[in-house]
Amino acid sequence: MKKKILPVIAALIFILVVILFMILGKIIDKYSPTDEQQDLGIHYGITSEEEVAIIYNNELIEAKAKLLNDVVYLRVDTVKNYINDRFYWDANENILRYTTATDLISVPAESTNYTITKDSHSLDHIIVKADAETAYIAIDFVKTYSDFAYEIFKEPNRVVITTAWGNYTTTITKKDTELRILGGIKSPILDNLKKGEELTILEELETWTEVITNDGIIGYVKSKNLGNNSTKTLTSDYVPEEFTHIKKDFEINMAWHQVFNRSANSNISSVLQSTKGLNVISPSWFYLKDNNGGIGSLASTDYVNYCHQHNVEVWALVSNFGAKDQGLENPDLTSILTHTSSRDNLVNNLISSAIQYNLDGINIDFESVDPAVGDSYIQFIRELSLKCANNGIVLSVDNYVPTAYTAFYNRSEQALFADYVVIMAYDEHHSGSEPGSVASIGWVTEGIENTMKEVPADQIILGMPFYARVWCLTPADGETLPEDGSVIDSFTNFDISCYSASMGEQKQLANANGITPVWSDEVGQYYVEYKNSGSIYQIWMEDATSIEAKLKVMDSFKLAGGAFWKLGLEQSSVWDTIIKYIN
Repeated sequence: MKKKILPVIAALIFILVVILFMILGKIIDKYSPTDEQQDLGIHYGITSEEEVAIIYNNELIEAKAKLLNDVVYLRVDTVKNYINDRFYWDANENILRYTTATDLISVPAESTNYTITKDSHSLDHIIVKADAETAYIAIDFVKTYSDFAYEIFKEPNRVVITTAWGNYTTTITKKDTELRILGGIKSPILDNLKKGEELTILEELETWTEVITNDGIIGYVKSKNLGNNSTKTLTSDYVPEEFTHIKKDFEINMAWHQVFNRSANSNISSVLQSTKGLNVISPSWFYLKDNNGGIGSLASTDYVNYCHQHNVEVWALVSNFGAKDQGLENPDLTSILTHTSSRDNLVNNLISSAIQYNLDGINIDFESVDPAVGDSYIQFIRELSLKCANNGIVLSVDNYVPTAYTAFYNRSEQALFADYVVIMAYDEHHSGSEPGSVASIGWVTEGIENTMKEVPADQIILGMPFYARVWCLTPADGETLPEDGSVIDSFTNFDISCYSASMGEQKQLANANGITPVWSDEVGQYYVEYKNSGSIYQIWMEDATSIEAKLKVMDSFKLAGGAFWKLGLEQSSVWDTIIKYIN
């Protein structure tokens, strides 16, 4: 009997030993660190010998660079997004532009040569490489004009870029140890670290610490293998540019003078006589005429001379919609701005005209710019500003009040290059919108406050309206107005139209309909509502009182001055109000 049981017991013991070994093996495997080495090229997503990984401010970013003939090239969008957004690439004509406070740098693609304004320079390697998709800029060329540090490493190709200066927490390894992809002993090894190796700490966890090596490898090390923390300070030797501006030693009192033909220039004497305290006039003289940067002109030397004799400067307006006023088709602003040759022609034509007519300034009024070409628009302002500055010509740029959809106008960059930034603080409500004020005081104030987030107060000119809109609400679907005279709160059942009216016309309409305007503190204007011919009419009036409310706000923010659209729409009494605040 015993002989029969012994084999069974032996078998059970064997099975038990096997199970114990299996359990022990799993335990050992669970707590034994892996020695699997991760291929860094795969880890960095490098797919060719030319590709270069980018570690930007201690973070591996998705963008890649290129290594060509031992020179690292960064994509132009990488440069703009991470390092310096002032680099401008013209994909139509394959030209790179960079604008400093005083010079224009121009680089043709696939060339070792470049120009700084009119002077020729060269490097020992190609500066810009271009393909069908984009352009790549040599990193050393980018460094010439930008505040960052970089270091290049190989096997695999990677470049470590730093733009964030200041204090960093560092440590050193207390012993030879592993740098792993994740915080765990089963995570593959990225690098084998030697004792005493310096690391920058990114995040401290319970038992693991995320670090980056000096050659740009990011991973995790066991915290117990690290020494005490210390601080390393990174500083920059980059010297920021100083931008200067033409600043008038008087508060700006400017008005736009809309000129539709040359003969209208002869009325300048009566136009000026109708004003008080005006020291800048902006006649709408220049307009884009063709897609090559040509301009149409209504300018007059006699007009300028007369203004100068009366101590009034002339800042001629340049528009992108004036051709239509001359019976022509407005050119394609996008095409002009995105082609370097057209942009250069436009700048040269404007400067030539300004010199020819002895203008004191140029006022740019490009409206309805396509957001897709905002970068090209700003480049035009940069390039024009340099030639204006070299010729003593004031450059002012008209802007909408800031909104999310006008952020591409990049007012902060305008402020660096242009002398004055004008807020067109009107058209709060416009044709196609619901009825309302053209420029309520709260809306104007908010527009100033938001502009001042980007532009210094002493460069801001507040544009104010000499007009209002007369709103007509006609019942839709054949309905009629209620007879009880109740206030209409909803306009959803109305057909809405509007037209612009001068200050005098607004007052005449109120008088003709026997209505006494009612002041509204909320909007900072008088309000008129009346019925006529089955429709409701609403006017948020602009007059001397509403203009004074805006002038007080302008004064409180200590802005550079005010501007008014447009001459001929005002009542004469408004000038007595204006000179109380601008003189």
